[in-house]
Amino acid sequence: MSVTHLAERGRANLPHYEERCDLAAAFRWTARLGMHEAVANHFSLAVDERGMQLLINPNMRHFSRIRASDLLLIDAEDASTMDRPDAPDPTAWGLHGAIHRALPHARCVMHVHSVHATVLASLADSTLPPIDQNSAMFFRRHVVDEGYGGLAFEEEGARVATLLTDPKVKVMVMGNHGVLVVGDTVGDTFDRLYYFERACETYIKALWTGRPLRVLSDEVAETVGRQMDAYPVASAKRHLEELRAILDAEGSDYAT
Repeated sequence: MSVTHLAERGRANLPHYEERCDLAAAFRWTARLGMHEAVANHFSLAVDERGMQLLINPNMRHFSRIRASDLLLIDAEDASTMDRPDAPDPTAWGLHGAIHRALPHARCVMHVHSVHATVLASLADSTLPPIDQNSAMFFRRHVVDEGYGGLAFEEEGARVATLLTDPKVKVMVMGNHGVLVVGDTVGDTFDRLYYFERACETYIKALWTGRPLRVLSDEVAETVGRQMDAYPVASAKRHLEELRAILDAEGSDYAT
């Protein structure tokens, strides 16, 4: 059966089919950009009004192979989830489950160990300064977790969730660990993850030069942040739509 026919079958039979496709496309593109790590790291998406029914990647599946039909549908409030034969990774349950339970506004959660964000997370000062337009987008809109305590099982996940209670804060630099991004939709969250990694890359490479940085004033950086918050074009939505269009043109099976 062709990829097109498999996708049509999925559309007819899979619950939350379009959300699954969005998430699968985000996994595929994250792998293509080299922002994943082996068969670790996880994305989750709430698909019910309360934010407790979640789509999440299956345990130990490489991002580049994840399809819409592979995504698990779990209940963040049902501890027996970890007794299922297809239970998610314990750190996925610990981190993502805790964040969704504590923060219903965090509809989508993406956690990776992308290279440049993790370099930032390894510095004594892991704050991203506003040195260009991309980094200014995150001025006073990211938080640094200074209390890394080990793998993100349930206790660590609950601790981390307390740092994201301000709805304005959408990015957490997880000190000694990686980065975590939250958003309203898959497109919104992936776009933020992409731009944060790009901003971190610019910053890290600027540090390599050893020359003084051209840091924006707080006033200008906040202006840019507000402008991006209110940007009139739904660029994040279009970003993901374009990525899906590229995958479709390539004959990818992500939507099956």
